[in-house]
Amino acid sequence: MKERLKFMNFFRSMPDFIIIGCQKSGTTSLYNYLISHPDIMPSSNKEIHFFDNNYSKGVNWYKSHFPVVRNGKMTGEASPYYIYHPHAAERLYQTLPDVKLIIMLRNPVYRAYSHYNHNLKKKRENLSFSDAISKESERLSLDFNRLMTEKNYYSYNHQHYSYISRGIYIDQLQIWEKYFPRDQMYIIKSEEFYGNSKPIFYGVIKFLGLQEYDFNISKIYNQGRYANDIDKETRDRLHEFYAPYNEKLYRHVDRDFHWNINDN
Repeated sequence: MKERLKFMNFFRSMPDFIIIGCQKSGTTSLYNYLISHPDIMPSSNKEIHFFDNNYSKGVNWYKSHFPVVRNGKMTGEASPYYIYHPHAAERLYQTLPDVKLIIMLRNPVYRAYSHYNHNLKKKRENLSFSDAISKESERLSLDFNRLMTEKNYYSYNHQHYSYISRGIYIDQLQIWEKYFPRDQMYIIKSEEFYGNSKPIFYGVIKFLGLQEYDFNISKIYNQGRYANDIDKETRDRLHEFYAPYNEKLYRHVDRDFHWNINDN
């Protein structure tokens, strides 16, 4: 069986692009729009999670998720945990140093609340949002050292309960820039994508070097609907917490995302 997989993988392609993050920022919608392009072929799954959770399975396992040689067409995947995982950038660089990276960034306050509500829906969370973010540091510290030192270790808490820390984008971006030059990255403000997807889509298509394609926006994928809005006290406290990190991000990428209380 392994020999057959190895033989088949000889004809398969590796991804030309990867949407590396971040979670709850529109990655599913963008990926589905991209694979509607006639020159892009999909992977077997949108989220393969090779460079975070499945790295020990080896490159042949990863390659098996992509189509066979495609007459010049592109392929790619979207695993939004990559941008936050401490080993993903180095692993990806060692495997695909020339891959193009797409990054979607959303107002971190509302990204955190969407992440929390996603966990509620999946029955992964039983705390209130306020309690969950208060306990985040404690939850993440339980096995963080193992995650950092044992490179194939999987931390459930790190993946699922990182509501606040995932929104410190400047720290994550600087890690990825240790391995990849900025011209291999395309950064999208999610609120602009939600507001008017076509110009953003065309920007990504140009970044990938493909012909423009008049795609049809007929569906928004994984759109969150919450029973309650985030309470004002928690919202204001998080905006204050993120303000200095956001300012560092704006200076670093030379772009003001204008994240304020009304951006959701």
